[in-house]
Amino acid sequence: MASHPPYRILALMLAVFTALAFVAGCKKKPVQIPPDLAASDEALFKLGEAELKKDREKAVLYLRQVIDSFPKSFYAQRAKLLIADTYFRKGDEGNLILAAAEYREFIRSYPYSPSASYCQYQIAMTFYRKILKPGRDQAKTIQALAEFRKLVADYPASDQVKDAQEKLKDCEERLADHEAGIGTQYAKMKSYRAAVSRLIKVMTTYPNYTHMDGVYFYLGESYFQTRVLDQAVPYFTKLVSDYPKSKLVKKATQRLKEIEAQKKGPPAKVK
Repeated sequence: MASHPPYRILALMLAVFTALAFVAGCKKKPVQIPPDLAASDEALFKLGEAELKKDREKAVLYLRQVIDSFPKSFYAQRAKLLIADTYFRKGDEGNLILAAAEYREFIRSYPYSPSASYCQYQIAMTFYRKILKPGRDQAKTIQALAEFRKLVADYPASDQVKDAQEKLKDCEERLADHEAGIGTQYAKMKSYRAAVSRLIKVMTTYPNYTHMDGVYFYLGESYFQTRVLDQAVPYFTKLVSDYPKSKLVKKATQRLKEIEAQKKGPPAKVK
């Protein structure tokens, strides 16, 4: 019985794909390491280091060979760091993920190495480099903040602590900006309950936020508009006393006068 034409076509396509896959697999020859180099951790490391400028993939293979063949060697540590740094320098999302994984593996493998704190800093930086502006997803900011805090807690005497603390503050400022922006927008949209929830979070979570005058004003405004005047007064008062140069002082002062007038009630009628 003759074969149906569609089956012949499928068979031909399968053969072509198989041939293409074979060619693709053979395109890059496996790395051959001379026996004299394979027996020396230093020689292998230097070979990988030199190869980085020409063929990154081949260089990583050499460096991994150092780690696999000489796991307790000083050069194994250096190779692990060099692989991680190579991924980090590429800078795209995929390579930063690979870099973070390599840095974490270094800390697990060599927890007492002087380079462990550097690796923790670099882990934080893989997230920090991908931070988005306030108003957009802040997942990377939250992750960076957590990793910088871990560095400060685990390696308080490290060379990276000072810079980590600065970036930690920047992360907190960004997160506060994000929350405050949402809270302010809620207040302007007259969603006062949602505004209060967001703005209270900023005040309690990020007490060093540099634009706290806006937080105080819109908290006071949210309470004022919902007629919870006793709650509004402290926020307007703190804005006026703590931020006398703020552009919002004039509005806050006016609100305090209005609250005072409302508390006194309407003027008595003349009989």
